[in-house]
Amino acid sequence: QVQLVESGGGLVQAGGSLRLSCAASGSLVRIDAMGWYRQAPGKVRELVARIATGRDIDYADSVKGRFTISRNSAQNTVYLQMNSLKPDDTAVYYCNVRGTTYGADFTSWGQGTQVTVSS
Repeated sequence: QVQLVESGGGLVQAGGSLRLSCAASGSLVRIDAMGWYRQAPGKVRELVARIATGRDIDYADSVKGRFTISRNSAQNTVYLQMNSLKPDDTAVYYCNVRGTTYGADFTSWGQGTQVTVSS
């Protein structure tokens, strides 16, 4: 099994910054990609940013230039630095990790961390 532990959410004023982190642990053989998704009330979950093992990085258009995803491969940890936050960024943010455990591919989700941006 693979466990994800998220931290770093909270309440911030518009224009402020937050940093999310997500640490993966368990029977990991290989991690193929780590990323962040978010879900606002009444909306579908959407990709925010994703970093693959080959260092390919994808961002949602709405966060380009404001958010930065990074990864510490040695610690199986992914970070999301969020700057110039807007009220529209308010959502529950979920960490997502894809890879391989002993004998099987896996996709794991974190428990979610609330990010609230006040205007």
